[in-house]
Amino acid sequence: MARGVTLSFGSVRALRSVSLSLRAGEITAIVGDNGAGKSTLVRCIAGVHTPDSGEILFDGNAVNFSGPDHARRAGIETVHQNLALVEDLQVWQNLFLNRELTRGIGWIRFLDKRKMRAQAQEMVSTLAVNVPHVSSTVRRLSGGQRQAIAICRAAGFSSKLVIMDEPTAALGVQETQKVEELIRRLKDEGHAVLLISHNFDQVMRLSDQVWVMRAGQCVAGRRSSDTDAQEIVGLITGAISE
Repeated sequence: MARGVTLSFGSVRALRSVSLSLRAGEITAIVGDNGAGKSTLVRCIAGVHTPDSGEILFDGNAVNFSGPDHARRAGIETVHQNLALVEDLQVWQNLFLNRELTRGIGWIRFLDKRKMRAQAQEMVSTLAVNVPHVSSTVRRLSGGQRQAIAICRAAGFSSKLVIMDEPTAALGVQETQKVEELIRRLKDEGHAVLLISHNFDQVMRLSDQVWVMRAGQCVAGRRSSDTDAQEIVGLITGAISE
């Protein structure tokens, strides 16, 4: 997925020859301290930043995304920490934001609201999201429901890779459990899931592979079944080295 990726912002070297990989049907976690370069790397994969050097590979081919929409069309969806939902729009409108379905003849087009509502209800039902109705305004939803809608939007458009940045950071215990169930379901459906989390217990519960970043470098990779939270913390702090 990433091979020798380097990126600088002025005199600040944000990423230093980062290489890591992930697989379809697995949950891959990236962990590290604040400022380690996790979010910067994810933005490179999602088409927000263009690396100074190195390659982003997707489906075995080197890609050079011109922006997030380009990455999205290729099959990469990102659930940002702020969710990127419009609170005053309804659930179905958020699901189809910038993907609106239209009907009409020739250049005369109208929004096909009925079709979008029906497809939105099908998407929500497929993921068993506990949302009152797709016509509900996002502002009225709980934190867990909002997170579920963001995940549903990412998973509902034939995405191959779903990136999640701290998906349960602001949620309670029950809502976190629901979101983790959705993440596992994405894995079971064959999606590749890339997870950024500071919750080491969550990382060990969910992930198949863990990559550790420190000071803009990828310093270690472990299969989750072959490591534990104590070793991961040691790799993050530098107490344990490769």
